[in-house]
Amino acid sequence: MFKHIKFDFETLHYLSKMQRIFAFIFILGTSPFLLITLLTIWIIEGETPVFMQERVGKDKTMFLVYKVRSMKSGKITFLGRIIRKTGIDEIPQLFNILKGEMNFVGPRPLTQSDIVRLGWNTKHYEKRWSINPGITGLAQLSPVCDAKISWENDQLYIAKRSIWLDLKIIWKSMLVPVIGKQRTKQLIHKEPNEHTR
Repeated sequence: MFKHIKFDFETLHYLSKMQRIFAFIFILGTSPFLLITLLTIWIIEGETPVFMQERVGKDKTMFLVYKVRSMKSGKITFLGRIIRKTGIDEIPQLFNILKGEMNFVGPRPLTQSDIVRLGWNTKHYEKRWSINPGITGLAQLSPVCDAKISWENDQLYIAKRSIWLDLKIIWKSMLVPVIGKQRTKQLIHKEPNEHTR
């Protein structure tokens, strides 16, 4: 039913509202677990458990992204490894969706220094910032961390963006806490042309 529904203006407006509603529901559902995680980090590591950093959003508007802290003194902590493997560190970004700064699915939110480092600060890459960044996406779930592949995945997502594709990415992303991020990455990219259909 959703396979051929593209994102026109009315659909985008409707989906923006729906995403905020779902984000609010997920925040309520995960808040006890998130609170326990944050308290554990604060007690064991003695650090502020919420990490905030300025990122570049739609139309290159700056916003603060929220994540569960997984690093200390520039190194991933023991708890941080568990948090990253299960995707728990991404839960606070639901607040970014609630604020309309992010979507569930979209390109990875980058820092300004990331953009300069990758050389993505030219007009050739402007299309990447035509939509909200996402908690998950084709690039985030790529088994290979490579600038060229990330750019190709972002282009592919923007070109083929649909409700059906979003649902497929979200469904497979939900496997992260169950089978781990690496196994999920392998699963979502097992067929090269799977997301162009």
